[in-house]
Amino acid sequence: MIFRQLFDSVSGTYTYLIASRHGGEALIIDPVLEKVDRYLQLVRELDLKLVKAVDTHLHADHITGLGALRDRTHCITVMGEQTLADVVSMRVAEGDRVAIEGLSLDVLYTPGHTDDSYSFLMGGRVFTGDTLLIRGTGRTDFQNGDPRQQYDSIFNKLLKLPDETLVFPAHDYKGDTVSTIGEEKRFNPRLRVRSVDEYVDIMNNLNLPNPKMMDVAVPANIHVGLHQEEIARKGWAVSAAEAMALSGRSDIAIVDLREKAEREKHGTIPGALHAPYPELQEHISAGGILHELAAATGKRIVFYCAFGERSAMAVEAAQDAGLTSACHIEGGIDAWKKANGPVAK
Repeated sequence: MIFRQLFDSVSGTYTYLIASRHGGEALIIDPVLEKVDRYLQLVRELDLKLVKAVDTHLHADHITGLGALRDRTHCITVMGEQTLADVVSMRVAEGDRVAIEGLSLDVLYTPGHTDDSYSFLMGGRVFTGDTLLIRGTGRTDFQNGDPRQQYDSIFNKLLKLPDETLVFPAHDYKGDTVSTIGEEKRFNPRLRVRSVDEYVDIMNNLNLPNPKMMDVAVPANIHVGLHQEEIARKGWAVSAAEAMALSGRSDIAIVDLREKAEREKHGTIPGALHAPYPELQEHISAGGILHELAAATGKRIVFYCAFGERSAMAVEAAQDAGLTSACHIEGGIDAWKKANGPVAK
C-alpha cells in the first residue's frame, strides 16, 4: 500500500494520499487548493490514478482542493451527507464505505467541530479531521459546532477503537504527525474530564479568535460546483421533470453512473442501465457499450448520478467522444426524488 502524509504550512493542514498499488487507484483526504499541483505531481511520479477526493468537513481555514482536483482528474468528490458544499458528487453517512481498488474506508459520523464532520477508518488508521487532534480537539464555536456532540463523537466512537489505532488528524500546529487512540486517552488534556458538562465548559470558554481565512474559505468551499451550470449553458442538461417525460421512450437510454452500494441504498430510476463512473471512458469510446448503443440504435444517452456532478463530467466526456446527443439529469437522483419520480429498489 502507498501512504503519504503531506503538509500545508500556511493552514497547518495534513493531506493524505492513499493507494493500494495493484492497479494504481488512489484517493486523497483533505486536499488544499494551493497544493493541488504538488498532489498531482506526486500522483504522476507514483504512477497512480486519482479516483476519489474526500473532505472530512467544510473547512474554515483554507480553500479545499476538491473542485480543482475534480476539474483536472475527473475524480469523484466525497463528503458527508450534511455538508452544504455543492462540489460533492458522493455523499456518505455513518456505516457507508468509501472504496477504491484494494481498500476501503469505513465512514464514521463524528459531529461537534462542525455539523458535517466525519472520520474515516481504514484498518489500523483513523482519519479524524478536526474532531480529535493530537493532544487536542477541534473547536466547537462555529459552523453549527456543538461540544456535547463532539464529546459523544470522541468518547463514544473514536475512543472505542483499539488503543493501537493510529490517529491522523486534519491539522496540527506543533509539528506532531501521528498519535494513537491509546496515547490520546492517556495524554490529551481535553479528554481528562469526568463528565460531558465539564467538557462543554472547557470548550465554551476557549475564547479563540476566528480562523483568519474563515470569511473567505467557508463561502468559497460551499460554492465550488460550477460544473453543472456550465453543462446546462451548453444545452446538455435536462431537469428531473423533463427526464421523467423521456423515461420509457424507445429512443432513450438512461444510464446510472453510481456505485453498486449507492444504488442499493438509495434506489434507481426504473429501467436505467448501469455503467459505473470509473468505467465510463471504456463505455463511451469506439467499441464501448454506450458508444455502440448510441451509434447502432440512435438512442440518446441520458446520464444520472447522485447529485449531478459525475453525470455532468460524463456528458462532457461523451460529447468529446462523439456522442453529441448525450445529456444528463441536472441534480441527479436527488432531484428526481424531489420531483416525485418513481424509484426502484
